[in-house]
Amino acid sequence: MSLNKTNINQISRFFGEIVRIRTIEQNIAERYKLQEMKCPIHLSIGQEGPAVGISMFLSQNDKMLSTHRSHAHYLAKGGNLERMIYEFHGAQEGCSSGMGGSMHLIDKDCGFEGATAIVGNTIPIASGIALSQKLSNQDNITVVCLGEGATEEGVFYETLNLASLKKIPIIFFVENNRYSVYSPLNVRQPNERSITGIAEAHGIRTFAGDGNKAEEVIDVCKLATEHVRKYQPCLIELSTYRCLEHCGPNNDDHLHYRPKEELAYWSKNDVIQNTKLLLKQYGLEVEKLEKKVKEETTNKLKDAFALARHSSLPSLERSSSYEYA
Repeated sequence: MSLNKTNINQISRFFGEIVRIRTIEQNIAERYKLQEMKCPIHLSIGQEGPAVGISMFLSQNDKMLSTHRSHAHYLAKGGNLERMIYEFHGAQEGCSSGMGGSMHLIDKDCGFEGATAIVGNTIPIASGIALSQKLSNQDNITVVCLGEGATEEGVFYETLNLASLKKIPIIFFVENNRYSVYSPLNVRQPNERSITGIAEAHGIRTFAGDGNKAEEVIDVCKLATEHVRKYQPCLIELSTYRCLEHCGPNNDDHLHYRPKEELAYWSKNDVIQNTKLLLKQYGLEVEKLEKKVKEETTNKLKDAFALARHSSLPSLERSSSYEYA
């Protein structure tokens, strides 16, 4: 394989960002046991690649919506680390004013239009945003991040149909980690079922790749964003794998719902390790870069957690301001 200077620079940037997000998530997992964070958390450890890849080709004014596992998407899109940590502590300085927690991040300053715990819930919202972009002749696009489980929801099919009909600038960004909580693909979907095939049947172009291989992720995301900016919707499916439990900071492999062989395969094919090996082939000092990113990120996190501990909770008036009767 031969990479030009642009490719190498992109992969180096990709590597720095996945290391940064992994470091953040690992610190959150370690500190969660202190019971200072006021919400359930769904960590993105192992799934950083797709989030970083797509965000490399998005501007601040492009929009993104996400799922309950949204930390990597938010951070990669340019979200504010301090405001995210505040949010986990229920602080009014948080990006959702302390009322959303880990599963309901929102930050319009970076184009992150929201995340939700309801499977598939942001799919129709994203289509509305993308339609508004087209009607107002904007140059921006919308990315809706979803797991493969959301492709089992009726709203997925309905929105594919609408996107194809109206030619809206939307990317259906599927991160296929093979599990819905403890249920693997083979008990939820027929072997013959193809997520990309379903999209293609609706007249929507598709792109697919290995979410743990930097060059594949970057190529796929670049092609897809170029395609959708011409008001042609598309779907991306990237394979990935979560390292920890569905919800929480721990390892749950003692439950034996994931085969040992499968765990070993994905551990060996971790996105950080794959990218390190790739960059080493071109003489880059990846250990030095990794150490620098980890140290800088850890220092920022120390400050963020220290401030969050002494933050203010939302007032009763603020909390009730979003109640409707």
